[in-house]
Amino acid sequence: MQLQLLPLHRQTLLTTSGSSVKLWIKFCRMHTFLLMVVWAILSGASSDTQQADVETLMDNVVVLRVPSFTGSMVHVPLTCGEAFQNEPVFWKKNGQELNPPLQGNQVQVLVEEMKGGNYTCHLSPSGEYLNHTMILIQLNPDNRTVILENREGGHIHCSAPNYTGFFHCSWKRTALRSDASVVLVKAERFTEDIPCELDADASGVRCQDAHCPYKEEQHRISFTVYIRSHARLEAYTKSFYLREIVRPSKLPNLHISDGKVFSWDYPDTWEKPCSFFGLQFEVKLVHSGHPCNSDNQIINITTDATKYEVGVKTKKYVFCVRAQDKFTRGPWSHWSQCTVNKHNVAC
Repeated sequence: MQLQLLPLHRQTLLTTSGSSVKLWIKFCRMHTFLLMVVWAILSGASSDTQQADVETLMDNVVVLRVPSFTGSMVHVPLTCGEAFQNEPVFWKKNGQELNPPLQGNQVQVLVEEMKGGNYTCHLSPSGEYLNHTMILIQLNPDNRTVILENREGGHIHCSAPNYTGFFHCSWKRTALRSDASVVLVKAERFTEDIPCELDADASGVRCQDAHCPYKEEQHRISFTVYIRSHARLEAYTKSFYLREIVRPSKLPNLHISDGKVFSWDYPDTWEKPCSFFGLQFEVKLVHSGHPCNSDNQIINITTDATKYEVGVKTKKYVFCVRAQDKFTRGPWSHWSQCTVNKHNVAC
């Protein structure tokens, strides 16, 4: 095989052309990269003001869900109402006129970060009130909770004294959000709504489910409270079967007879017949001066009977007893107790 050499001028031409092509390709790549960066920046900036995740929570309340409060800018559409389509509608935010003024039955307002609020529409800048829309801001996903305390067992605590369908759910606000207010409470089992009534201090609700106490529960109860602090909204949810939250009331009529036999009754609030809604009882004797939940115990037994005969030599101790549903093994009741000091017994 023979290697044929090109003339010198042709070699120079090819070398020069190759360098030019490489430079041109490099330039095009850099140009394309810069265009992509500019497009991403513009798209990111415009998305903050164009993409809106807005949902109507209830009448006159809409929720704007954002991935982060920092840097969020979203246009939210508002309407005063069909009845005011041809009226000279003017808008205010939290009772103050907007600058620049906002006029029209259907408008858009720019919501920046946490700057939601109550938007009202009027017949004139100082005229008759017509309607309002509260805009609340919620993180999506709602994974940074600051309004309610996260106590043992979660933010929401629910309990029931029996199986009649009544239950109570409660929560506690954090110290910095003590002025937070409840916006909405939802409770339902499968597709059926459960009516609830807010406590006077807005720290809990009382609900009444129509569930039959003799019927096996097929579906959980879903409970949600929507609570706001200023324009910030947080939703707290708890799901449970009634049997998981039934806690018998404190055992009544605890007393001693013959100096050593303690007896008590089923709670008045407990379901009957007791043969169907049976309880079991934990009996503890702890050393004098110790609480019932102390590990410094003398005796600890479980019984179905409503009495117990003490056979210990010590003359100073605390007798404790509490109840639990024997079939579902749900929460225990609070302790009932008697303090024994030789011949003196205080129950």
